[in-house]
Amino acid sequence: MLINTYVGIDVSKLTLDVFIRESKLHKQVKNNLSGFNSLLKWLETQTLQSLDTVLVCFEHTGLYSLPLALFLEERNMHYSMISPLEIKRSMGITRGKNDLIDSKRIAEFAFRFKDKVSETKLPAKDIRKVHSLLTLRDKLVTNMKGYAMTYNETLRTMRKEDFPELFSTYENMVASLKAEIKKVENAIKTILKNNLQLWTSYKLVTSVKGIGFIVASYLIVYTYNFTRFDTWRKFACYSGIAPFDYQSGTSVRGKTQVSSIANKQIKTMLHLASICAIHTDAELREYYHRRQTEGKTKMAVINIIRNKLVSRVFAVIKRGTPFVDIKKYAMS
Repeated sequence: MLINTYVGIDVSKLTLDVFIRESKLHKQVKNNLSGFNSLLKWLETQTLQSLDTVLVCFEHTGLYSLPLALFLEERNMHYSMISPLEIKRSMGITRGKNDLIDSKRIAEFAFRFKDKVSETKLPAKDIRKVHSLLTLRDKLVTNMKGYAMTYNETLRTMRKEDFPELFSTYENMVASLKAEIKKVENAIKTILKNNLQLWTSYKLVTSVKGIGFIVASYLIVYTYNFTRFDTWRKFACYSGIAPFDYQSGTSVRGKTQVSSIANKQIKTMLHLASICAIHTDAELREYYHRRQTEGKTKMAVINIIRNKLVSRVFAVIKRGTPFVDIKKYAMS
């Protein structure tokens, strides 16, 4: 794409601060549909050229930036949502901060790294629906665990018969949240079943031992149904399970370790999947115990198994056939 104009936008809850790098112009609009329309009209007026040559760059701020991204995508605008951490680390030493300065810095970032900034494409609508429901489920599970923990702690110090209303309320809250979680899970499964591509991927992914319904759903969401990453190694890096060296010259020889820059949600899901796989997959269980006897730490072996699971998942998707448990046939 041929880009002549770079626009930086600082996204906040109520407003968008827009800065055009080439003309050094700034404008603030509302973070809603009327503001978006006003933004496009202003860009057309100020750039005096087709919007096909304009790249709009802004930080990925979740719910606050999603409406803008949807608006731009519906109008086939060139735009890029960038990680706030990536922009921050590219700036070097900076002083001062406000919305105008941030929008200017984002525009400068888009220009300086134009050879690396890639155009953003949002995942399909069904994937966005599943993502929203998974986020809701996560909040419901957290709340349910909180009430269950408080219930158990209260039970240690009080008797039910002395405070029947208290314990009844806790029990009702836990039961109600469990029911809501089940509804959300059914809604997720319905969306997957009604989309042939998603359902095909789901069945393939869950054929890998250790990968259940929730983990498979998260994998489909964060890989945009396995179209976002070329290889399983790139996804492993994104998930924070890929090991990296830590050394410099002859004096620094640190341990190989994973990076803290990762999608913590999917990393947690893969950790739970690896624990499950150790109990259900004979090959991985044998591998887990063998590597520990060789001197590997428990967490190091679990991380290797996390990588093995990701490798298996991407393999079955690429082949289009379910996972085959070779160990089972070798033992029979």
